[in-house]
Amino acid sequence: MSKILISQLKKTYGQGESLVQALRGINLKIEEGEFVAIMGPSGCGKSTLLHLMGVLQAPTEGNIEIDGKSIKGLSDDECTRIRRQEIGFIFQFFNLIPILSALENVALPLVLDGVSQDEANEKAKQWLDRVGLSDRMSHLPGQLSGGQQQRVAVARALAHDPAFILADEPTGNLDSKSAEEITTLLREVSEKWEKTIVMVTHDPRMSSYANRIIHLKDGIIVNDNKLA
Repeated sequence: MSKILISQLKKTYGQGESLVQALRGINLKIEEGEFVAIMGPSGCGKSTLLHLMGVLQAPTEGNIEIDGKSIKGLSDDECTRIRRQEIGFIFQFFNLIPILSALENVALPLVLDGVSQDEANEKAKQWLDRVGLSDRMSHLPGQLSGGQQQRVAVARALAHDPAFILADEPTGNLDSKSAEEITTLLREVSEKWEKTIVMVTHDPRMSSYANRIIHLKDGIIVNDNKLA
């Protein structure tokens, strides 16, 4: 069974003369443990595709299945549950709460989802250690480098054991050294912990860490390469 199965996915914005066809019939299977990079020029639909996979928007036509379950026709509450429990998000600008420590930033989403504080802290410590921040758990975001802040964001995305990770330009706000470290970490997450990762990037160097590269142009897939 595919981790993500996308069938005839279309997304349009506006109407009449202002109609924009962001996606024009995407068919895509993403398997367990794959690290997929999605590339393409600005406006090609890659961020729209990521948002639809993250159940942040609803498609105009077509369907998405996550672990064999269709998201079509789900209520707002069910969509919220999927986003909180089944998908891990990593963003370009970290989105950490500045007055909370690294540990508290990672633990907070778990607590908000009903996990006890002790269990949330334990899971947060485990993932902060795995991403190489065991000695930075009590630091505030402002006391961390950009690369370290993104490592906190990676730990936060993984702490609730999601079905897959969506990363939207996760290295776009980092220097080249930190960018390579974060992408290496994402590859390790995919290989060592068998997590499925879908990453949007404009940087060919970062996409080379993935084991599959998909190119979009004008809302369609023009190339899909699986790497060794």
